[in-house]
Amino acid sequence: MSQEQPNNPLHGITLEKILTSLVEHFGWGGLYQKIRINCFYSHPSIKSSLKFLRKTQWARDKVEALYIDTFC
Repeated sequence: MSQEQPNNPLHGITLEKILTSLVEHFGWGGLYQKIRINCFYSHPSIKSSLKFLRKTQWARDKVEALYIDTFC
């Protein structure tokens, strides 16, 4: 079940790690400027943002794309 994915830059990186890295790099305000998602603006927290991102695929895709553009 755990196959290697050499062409996937996010392989082995959790959503929590992605979000934490982005918040450390941009801050909540900067992250909201890059991706206009309300959970980054109104009372932001890792926990609430993860809950939203796990339920909302389009938002997760944007966060993952920003991570790839920024760190890969």
